[in-house]
Amino acid sequence: MRSVADTLAAVVGRVPRLASEVVDLDVAVGRVLAREIVATRALPGFDNSAMDGYAARSADLPGAFVVSTVVAAGDAPAATSAGEVVRIFTGAPLPVGSNTVVMQEDAKLDGDRVVLPAAPIGDNVRRAGEDIAIGERVLAAGTRLRPWDLGILAALGVARVEVTRQPRVAILATGDELVDVATEPAFGQLVNSSAYALAALITEAGGVPVQIGIARDTLDDLRVKLEQALAHDAVITTGGVSVGDRDYVRAALDATGVALELYKVAMKPGKPFSFGMRGTTPVFGLPGNPVSTIVGFELFVRPALLAMQAAAVIDRPRASVVLPAGYRKPAGRAHYLRARVRAGVAEVHPKQGSAMLSGLVSTNALVEVPSEVTEIAPGGTATAIVLENV
Repeated sequence: MRSVADTLAAVVGRVPRLASEVVDLDVAVGRVLAREIVATRALPGFDNSAMDGYAARSADLPGAFVVSTVVAAGDAPAATSAGEVVRIFTGAPLPVGSNTVVMQEDAKLDGDRVVLPAAPIGDNVRRAGEDIAIGERVLAAGTRLRPWDLGILAALGVARVEVTRQPRVAILATGDELVDVATEPAFGQLVNSSAYALAALITEAGGVPVQIGIARDTLDDLRVKLEQALAHDAVITTGGVSVGDRDYVRAALDATGVALELYKVAMKPGKPFSFGMRGTTPVFGLPGNPVSTIVGFELFVRPALLAMQAAAVIDRPRASVVLPAGYRKPAGRAHYLRARVRAGVAEVHPKQGSAMLSGLVSTNALVEVPSEVTEIAPGGTATAIVLENV
């Protein structure tokens, strides 16, 4: 069996990189930049006041002054002469001839004049371009756009951005025992729950999920539905990839021209993971147990989908965590434990079975215990793959 690291490297190295497209800024969140963004305007675009107060010449201070005019945000810039100051509000353009702003809390009114203390040049002044200068690289290609990135792009006047096309990912569940969520399961039947979790995970990874449905445990049905799935950018199958009498996925892959390149990984849960290609279309075979499905997606499919979009970062963040109770296991396979991480401490969920969905609901990380490690002493440390904010 291959190691997790070798499997991930092989998968990421094989998946194609998608072409780019141009989209409006308001639908660009989560998309991956195809080209770097270089500022064509400065932020801020002009010297302005950081405070409500009085704009003055530093060399004239301290002193008592006539207030020549008032300038607010959005006004045209004013000008000052010797012995005068300008009443100014936050964001207003610094008057011509002024080089400092005295905040209003430090000013005192004396009849028709205002008394101001000494202030250095540039005090309470936002200089043009101090945030972003013209020609500065703002966002690199491969950046996955976050809400605050969109705010910067809007401030720079970027209304449309070139991003990598989103992969359309077909989800094909297999198994006579599966029914759709709207169907009341009979005795021995199970709801096809993994398809809904996978769809959400694909969306979170920047892809577009497409539900193909449930293929029954016959070679003909699997082949027909797999052919339909292969019209997309990537395919995920769940279940049926093992070697049981009614596990037909491998035969269906062969019948549709998918070359199986990887099968079985030294990990728990998720050992029966498989990967193949038909032309430039990757096919990910995930185990049928729901926890194994999610772990396999997190370790291999999510990074692959982000690599297809040429994302600069394809891995979840990792953190060192303490295991208060420790952990013991045989050598040979890496274990991935569902856990709740708080303040650097991992509380491992008591239900670790690969079919136990409740262990996913209340956790936010996968604690990784490497294949060669057999024991982590109580209070020892391990690495956690962070799935959400901790």
